[in-house]
Amino acid sequence: MLTPVTLEGRHVRLEPLLPGHHAALCEAGSDPATFRWFPSAVAGEVGMRDYIESGLTDLAAGRALPFVIRHRADERIVGATRFAAFESVHRRAEIGWTWLQASACRTPVNTECKRLLLAHGFERLDLNRIEFKTDSRNAASRAALARIGATEEGTFRNHMLMPDGSIRHSVWFSILREEWPRVRTHLDALLAQTSNLAAPAQV
Repeated sequence: MLTPVTLEGRHVRLEPLLPGHHAALCEAGSDPATFRWFPSAVAGEVGMRDYIESGLTDLAAGRALPFVIRHRADERIVGATRFAAFESVHRRAEIGWTWLQASACRTPVNTECKRLLLAHGFERLDLNRIEFKTDSRNAASRAALARIGATEEGTFRNHMLMPDGSIRHSVWFSILREEWPRVRTHLDALLAQTSNLAAPAQV
């Protein structure tokens, strides 16, 4: 079910994450502010290596499908994302662990990434539900999820302990199989209006 695959759009190409991407990901994620809302330390060579290893470990265990995000205009890697928390029995998964370098923010990159991942999840992996979660304080991420058509479901209070010692409340969103045709049309319309797109750094 979880076979590494390349997903290609007009603006981005999602390629299977590999250990050899370490240097390019470190460069793309050189600004520690990129990972402000992450519940684990990713910035720096060690943190990025852990990020890659966790994705590949979960891939081998059938729990994740990790990607790097390559900007097609200049072929640079500008971030990463993944399917995670696969539940094959219940046919659901999460899209998360997503981050983008500043130059890719407020561009079509994040919107097209979600369009590609959602299509793969619903149309190829036959999922019934795709879910997202974000820090309750991350207003940009919450707005972006609402903007793509995801439904806010509720908040897990005191859900995670952050690297700085603070406690994170996580807000959950989802898109269901029966909602996908409407969301797909909506995302295609957003991508057709590239001059008006504004995507945050992470979701």
